[in-house]
Amino acid sequence: MAGVDPTRLGQRPQLSEEVADHVRTRIMSGEIRPGEFIRLDETAAALGVSVTPVREALLTLRGEGLVDLVPRRGYLVSPMSRQDIEDIFWLQTDLSKRIVDRAITRYDAATLDLHARLIDDFEDASAAGDANGVVHAQYAIHRTLNRTSRSDKLSRFLSNAARYMPYRLYAEDPEWRARALVDHRRMLEALRAGDLKAAHDVVEAEFADGARLLIEHLERAGVWDEDREPPLSAEA
Repeated sequence: MAGVDPTRLGQRPQLSEEVADHVRTRIMSGEIRPGEFIRLDETAAALGVSVTPVREALLTLRGEGLVDLVPRRGYLVSPMSRQDIEDIFWLQTDLSKRIVDRAITRYDAATLDLHARLIDDFEDASAAGDANGVVHAQYAIHRTLNRTSRSDKLSRFLSNAARYMPYRLYAEDPEWRARALVDHRRMLEALRAGDLKAAHDVVEAEFADGARLLIEHLERAGVWDEDREPPLSAEA
């Protein structure tokens, strides 16, 4: 549970969503492996909250296919394959390219200036090793693209898919931060030039890199270790 401030978490609105974000990140980063149970009381105690928002969060994650409910035993993490990871990133790639299609003709001087400042924020946070600042800047950059596209439903679909990405895992990796900064600069130039192909190339490179890094991380974490016992079925 490193990096969690229970007091700050307990003061936030929409507490069950915050808990869901926390547990989702632990699952997607391999901290909790498929077949392992998530204990309501232990999770609540670690986060400094009651059991109720944890239970609500697990119901949300069950709807997302990340956990299964085992009668009389509780919630366990659902199986997750390499193909599942590839599919999540494929979906984000296609949705992001569609959003870029809509946004690229709507970028004006003011929006380009804002986009550039956000990239500077990303660079500053990266140079300082500020993972939280990197996550915030990354989110702000993509939010600007989404808003400029004026595609609310499409942006919502992308936001739902992006929930599965453990952003802090990437933000703590200096090599990823360096590549992401290059991609952000390339995207800004593509937006300035109205070069749709170059923008699509950046999107494809960004998400291909993200998928590769996450799969490699989960392999190192032993999520797909064939020597481990198979995960317990939800029907068991």
